[in-house]
Amino acid sequence: MAALRTEITEIITGLAMLGFRDLDEALTVRPRSVTNLTTEHYERLDQARSDGVHANEFTTAWANGHIFARADDGLRGRPPWSVEWKGPHKPPGYEQIPADLRIDHVYLVSCKYGSSILHNASPSHVFDRALAEKRVERGSDWFLTTAPDEYEDLYHECVNATQLFGMPLSAADLDTADRQRLKAALPKRGALPDAAQKLYEAFSVAVASASAKRWAAVLRTPRAREDMVWRLLRLQSAPYFVLGATKSGEPLRYRVGTPWDFRHQFEVRSFDTWAEPAGQPMVRWRAEVSDRESSEQRIVEGHVEIRWTHGRFSGAPEAKVHLDTHPHDVPGYFPLK
Repeated sequence: MAALRTEITEIITGLAMLGFRDLDEALTVRPRSVTNLTTEHYERLDQARSDGVHANEFTTAWANGHIFARADDGLRGRPPWSVEWKGPHKPPGYEQIPADLRIDHVYLVSCKYGSSILHNASPSHVFDRALAEKRVERGSDWFLTTAPDEYEDLYHECVNATQLFGMPLSAADLDTADRQRLKAALPKRGALPDAAQKLYEAFSVAVASASAKRWAAVLRTPRAREDMVWRLLRLQSAPYFVLGATKSGEPLRYRVGTPWDFRHQFEVRSFDTWAEPAGQPMVRWRAEVSDRESSEQRIVEGHVEIRWTHGRFSGAPEAKVHLDTHPHDVPGYFPLK
């Protein structure tokens, strides 16, 4: 279902840029100017259109592409020659711009529907390297690094609560099979057994506190904090566009500027991080930005969730960076007109 929803939002956004009278006409014509589509893709779209389950996604995506085609920052009413849909591909390298569509080999468009996530990275990539360098990490466990005692206490209590036999004496020695056994024995959702839940809360605070301190340690200079804001907001050397919707369904349409654009208009005054007690390890972040022309102070806020990739004790820890401020209010994001 998620794959179908993604196809709808991305492909329909591209079709809407071509100047067809309406969505149904575009689906009937199946224009060749939208590349990387097959007959099967169009048949799935036709069936989904008929079913009506994703009516809101069809409507919003069509409106977004239509507005981009006429926006001053967009195509300005000029029908594109080529709309390239990237589809469910695996990038050959580390892609900096999260583009789903490429228009006339120039305009890059990211289709973002119902998600506030800016980055899905390893904790060390966020907190130790400030998103500056991405590399494959093997043999490290962020939880053991930041809260070894609390992690071990939690592990032993969970093993005791589930009455599993033959488990390693230390969480550091867990292999894939051990992790799967423990994950399956624990509640899939909700709170852990009482004693384990209390230890999890202490573990969560310890991980978040250590992560926030490590992050602050690499952001000691104004330049480092400015670079951090640029990377968090995914400002790149070339501008690109985001067309999508919030979780509540409100349309999102904006241009993401470059660091040069940002520095020309804004100044980063501060960047703060702190741990926040929550159901899982969480680090809050807050940037204060000043508008150079109006001297208006603008605030950008977000948070980082630190959790196992595939459920409790399963998979490597990951850091999901969320944007809490509405994108249209973010310095460096320019709403389409």
